[in-house]
Amino acid sequence: MPRTISKLHFGTAGIPNSTPRKSTPNGVRRVWELGLDAMEIEFVRGVRMSSEIAEEVRSIANGLGVLLTVHAPYYINLNSSDNSKVEASINRILESARIGFRAGAWSVVFHSGYYGSFTSDEAYRRVRDAIKVIVLRLRDEGIDIWIRPELMGGTSEIGSLEEVIKLTEDIGDNVLPCIDFAHLHARTNGKYNTYEEFREVLNMLENRLGKEALQNMHIHISGIEYGEKGEIKHLNLKESDFNYQDLAKTLKEYNVKGVVISESPNLEEDAILFKQAYEKIKT
Repeated sequence: MPRTISKLHFGTAGIPNSTPRKSTPNGVRRVWELGLDAMEIEFVRGVRMSSEIAEEVRSIANGLGVLLTVHAPYYINLNSSDNSKVEASINRILESARIGFRAGAWSVVFHSGYYGSFTSDEAYRRVRDAIKVIVLRLRDEGIDIWIRPELMGGTSEIGSLEEVIKLTEDIGDNVLPCIDFAHLHARTNGKYNTYEEFREVLNMLENRLGKEALQNMHIHISGIEYGEKGEIKHLNLKESDFNYQDLAKTLKEYNVKGVVISESPNLEEDAILFKQAYEKIKT
């Protein structure tokens, strides 16, 4: 079982924009300089990190108390009708987990794929079976990292709130969802944006997955533009209708632990904004 987390960490999806001489080691240092304590290593265009750099990143992050996570490449579709693409997708997630684990990452998140011509039930089963393969291979290799199917923002994408919860229920070992609250807001065309609705999500997670789910949350936030088919693009928090203040209030009330990653275009500015909103709340 991956290590437990003692508090809620706040950070950026990738190297902060203000980082001089952009590199992952410098990004970790910059996160710490900004008063943040998490960073998601972005492998979105491929897993391009040597073992030597991974070891350096691990050492820096451990020394500064920065929690690391990993985002697997975007070129993943565990529901492709082409089996070779499914296998390539599995391998991209495996490689992300392997190098992420070497870098000290606690969690690896990925997009599961698209429904395509399959029914939602067929697509779900195919994704579930692929994730089972990933979990078993990593277990055999001794790689202990959370595997996180992400709640997705588009209605054509596999990853509704129900689906990411059910994947954990059906697979268990080392699998928990990545809850992207902006995606949930977009996917439901403007719902899940109030204190009561945020509480509903956390209650659902706790009731179905146990308290462990709230003690080990991997959360994405951002502003978001959306339409009938869900997500259009990410926005900065203050340029959107996303109710981040009430989300912060809810996370504080439930004593959620884990990590909140800002995926807004301004990255660190919204990570700091959300952290400050969270810290201002009296319990």
